[in-house]
Amino acid sequence: MIKITKLPPLLFSLFFLFLFSGILKAQHSETIGKLTKFEVKAEYLDEFKEELSSYVKTSISKDGNIMSEAYFEKEKPSVLWLIERWKNVKESEIFTQDSQAKKINSLAKKALTQPIKIIKVKDLEPLSKEEWRRTSRKEDNQLTIMLFVDAKLGTQQKFKDVYHVAMPQFRSEPGVVTYQLSEFENDPTQFVTYEKFRGDDAFQYHLKFPPIQPVIDYLNTNIKEQPFQKGLHNLIEFAPLTRE
Repeated sequence: MIKITKLPPLLFSLFFLFLFSGILKAQHSETIGKLTKFEVKAEYLDEFKEELSSYVKTSISKDGNIMSEAYFEKEKPSVLWLIERWKNVKESEIFTQDSQAKKINSLAKKALTQPIKIIKVKDLEPLSKEEWRRTSRKEDNQLTIMLFVDAKLGTQQKFKDVYHVAMPQFRSEPGVVTYQLSEFENDPTQFVTYEKFRGDDAFQYHLKFPPIQPVIDYLNTNIKEQPFQKGLHNLIEFAPLTRE
């Protein structure tokens, strides 16, 4: 007869935590991130934003969706971005067959000046669905920054290590709503940060926050083309525009 030994309460708790953290890690590893860029002709801009807003509203109602938001660039209002996270590739692909997704693709054939650009990313220090869906307050003047980083080959791990230390501190800033670093699926030397602040004052505080200095030092010395600010995009949200 096999004798089953009962684990002490402390060991059982540690085993449960280890198992649960493994499940969460596996779930995060399946998450798919997509950044889709649309460069829209002026005469189609309002129509395209309306359809993209409907896309966002429909997609966030799906169980497999983690987040879905749409923006235009402050400096280039004809450039639109759709930012999405899905639980896995299957859920993302299923939604590409939704009628609203098909409307976007159909309109894009005549409304764009350039082909649709899709960037698939893998999140580092991943967020939960609840964290992704945190919103600014009604009284906030939300500021969203997206920074593309093209690292010199061989320095990408240094960049990830610097952010690994800094990320928890960035996310603890009172004016930060969302902060995420992601790497491109098809190129480990390319990254994008997604930073959502409650307003410009919060962003200025962030730029002077001491933990950011190692990140700035890296950006000033280890990317392929300077200045690094060339990769910065100031985004204005137009969907879903939910607030606390």
